[in-house]
Amino acid sequence: MTAPATTGPPPRDLRDFYENPAVPVASGTPRSLRQARMLARALGGPAGASPRTVIDIGCGDGTAAATAAPLLPGHRVIGVDWSQDALRRARTRIPYAVRGELTGGGLPFASGSADAVLFSEVVEHLVDPDAALDEIRRILRPGGHLMLSTPNLAAWYNRGLLLAGVQPVFSEVSLRGIHGRPGKEVVGHLRLYTARALKEFVAASGFTVERLEGAPFHGVPRPLRPLDRLACARPQLASILLLHARRT
Repeated sequence: MTAPATTGPPPRDLRDFYENPAVPVASGTPRSLRQARMLARALGGPAGASPRTVIDIGCGDGTAAATAAPLLPGHRVIGVDWSQDALRRARTRIPYAVRGELTGGGLPFASGSADAVLFSEVVEHLVDPDAALDEIRRILRPGGHLMLSTPNLAAWYNRGLLLAGVQPVFSEVSLRGIHGRPGKEVVGHLRLYTARALKEFVAASGFTVERLEGAPFHGVPRPLRPLDRLACARPQLASILLLHARRT
């Protein structure tokens, strides 16, 4: 159950870890498509006379924003990341990608300037997720949409793994290697959520939860993928949690 560490020297800190080009910054097209469809429904389809500003926070290499853009015609999608390496890659896929942080000086946007925020596979990497949602709430207009996705600690296979005494998928005990669980990639997960915990956390941060859906995980072995897709019908068992909330 032990896999080799991410290539390169051991990271000095989390920033050093995420600037390593070997660390994955994209999480799979199926999840991105499902999330983009949720957002398109929330915004009411094509922009028409009311183009909206959608900010993809933690855009990574821009794959998720580029996947969402065709489903959001007329709306402006802006990618944000603090990693210069990720931004260089994102700018090859999306027209707007700027540097910004959820902590410190905050994001480079005025209060209430965003109609929607994509927050995909980011919250599980954060030391202070409470401050992150505070900053997202600041830049969203009242009634603005938050589309958050994150791995599900209680995914169907994790329940079985825990019963067998195996470390759950998505959880990590080291930034240098995989220990005690299936998988090969170290991705820097610090926090994991069940469906119930995620809804309670988002609601406590000043949002109204509108919808929770499930999405498959691209890392599930091919023979098990049909079962993983079936689990999406019950978000509590799905690999990935897709949450739609609105700023109160």
